[in-house]
Amino acid sequence: MSEYPSHLLEQAVEAFNSLPGIGRRTALRLALHMLRKSKDEVRRFTDSISTFREEVKHCRVCHNISDEEICDICSDPRRDRSTICVVQNVQDVMAIENTRQYKGLYHVLGGIISPMDGIGPSDIFIDSLVERVAGGEIKEVIMALSSTTDGETTRFFISRRLEPYPVEMTTIASGISVGEELEYTDEITLGRSIVNRVKI
Repeated sequence: MSEYPSHLLEQAVEAFNSLPGIGRRTALRLALHMLRKSKDEVRRFTDSISTFREEVKHCRVCHNISDEEICDICSDPRRDRSTICVVQNVQDVMAIENTRQYKGLYHVLGGIISPMDGIGPSDIFIDSLVERVAGGEIKEVIMALSSTTDGETTRFFISRRLEPYPVEMTTIASGISVGEELEYTDEITLGRSIVNRVKI
């Protein structure tokens, strides 16, 4: 016999439970919360998620998420177009932007090299980064990757790929603890790490 009084409730719990960081108890609480909402409120909620999934784009320049083919950061003429900050994911872009300390462009790799997880250089956006640097406009590439083993491996691989080009390679300063993910770092520490970046 199911632990839920309704098969439909069980399906809703399973759906919420599939989200990262949502346990079964929290999933049940969310499902029951939705049941207390009006049908119109629930429809707006589900429609917004469906629309987001179907219509959101990835910037064809930096791979950040965007409503348009080119994201607001890449299309902003006030940004420093001679500097690219290389990050693992979209959350890292948001974390750095929240510091208000960086005025250049970004390049979202969409992951990091992780042999244990079967992720190699061809599985992330390294080639398009090399193409951007090869264009000649970029003077500095900031490696803002997590200080994990996989982050260090990715940083080393990209550094080797960019060796033929006359760009300055820097990395964020050591205010970020070893093994710490960028998106969970407080804004002050992250901001100082960007400002006080060091040469690789």
